[in-house]
Amino acid sequence: MPFILIAVLIDMMAIGLIVPVLPLIVGVFTRSPGEQTFWFGAVTFAFGAANFFGAPILGALSDQHGRRPVLLLGFAGLALSFLVTGLATALWMLIAVRLVSGAMQANAAVANAYVADITPAEERARRFGLVGAMFGLGFTLGPVVGGLLGSIDVRLPFFAAGTLAIANGLYGWFVLPESLPPERRRPFAWQRANPVAALKGLARLEGVGPLVAVIGLAALAQFTLHTSWVLYTTFKFGWGPAQNGWSLFVVGVMSAFVQGFLLKHLLARWTPRQIASVGLVGSALTYLGFGLAAEGWMMFVVIVAGTLIGGGAMASIQSIVSNAAQSHEQGQTMGSVAALNSLMAVLAPVVAATLLGLVSHRPPGDVWIGLPFFFCALLQCIGATLAITHFRRHAAEVAAAPV
Repeated sequence: MPFILIAVLIDMMAIGLIVPVLPLIVGVFTRSPGEQTFWFGAVTFAFGAANFFGAPILGALSDQHGRRPVLLLGFAGLALSFLVTGLATALWMLIAVRLVSGAMQANAAVANAYVADITPAEERARRFGLVGAMFGLGFTLGPVVGGLLGSIDVRLPFFAAGTLAIANGLYGWFVLPESLPPERRRPFAWQRANPVAALKGLARLEGVGPLVAVIGLAALAQFTLHTSWVLYTTFKFGWGPAQNGWSLFVVGVMSAFVQGFLLKHLLARWTPRQIASVGLVGSALTYLGFGLAAEGWMMFVVIVAGTLIGGGAMASIQSIVSNAAQSHEQGQTMGSVAALNSLMAVLAPVVAATLLGLVSHRPPGDVWIGLPFFFCALLQCIGATLAITHFRRHAAEVAAAPV
């Protein structure tokens, strides 16, 4: 676990470094805010779309060849993306490199498959929580450093991120052991690896079914929140970069605390299904709280309370999905989850921009400026209903089954 946790932390720090400056580098090649917004969306779409198709393929390849070589390929893809972006002299180069790196980058999926390989089924929720904590910590530290470096030179964070990705590749090459022994591997098959077939296969896993929709709804809500956050707080509370930076810092710290420390204590008392059910309901109330907040300080209260209640939900659901898959198909299973998340990441900016456009004319403090978060709350309510209903039905079927 220490090997993969360090790899994930470095990986997410590298990705987080470019968050504050990627829109600015796009602006270098555009002539107006409207053009900048459009082409930033195109660059984001290119990565997400390529990752949607690439993640299940790379996950399936890791089931055949092992996790280590696919992780190394992902580190190489990230390094290529960051360094070429920093050196880019035209807009087409940004889009092309994001397509290539999106197709090559399935580190999150393969890291989770790696954890599944080395972890007993009953321990997976806790360990997925540890991986989630590294994601949160890396994505908290990365944008802070990226903002500082970007204030010196807008291209500097890309070279720093590329250096981190190369360092991670070297770390993986010399230190990271393989987790999947040859006897637990299976041949690659295109009919299983395309994203549509992969998602269908995910839904057919015993005990999973509607949880695929729950994962998708939760991801769409989360990415819509990420896309809406800065504009929402600016419109409603008049926040600037400092307040937004501190709020996102608190989100990252709370996420790391809940998934890295608190979740193991919760799992000692409750099952992953119970934690997921309560967490999904808590997340719906959290989104509602964000939308209803009348003062800026209330956002910090909602962040803390909401993360404490709902922060372990997705790690618990991920453990349920992983436990339903066979040991030789963990890579494809985690790749399918990553592909679904990538698809939602592509859709979320369109949803967020549309909803914010409907309310952007309203005066500061108007409750309807929270429309994107009300939409997220609705998505999470639907997801919670599907999950709780599914858990109850599955428990009844297991109880009725002959011994």
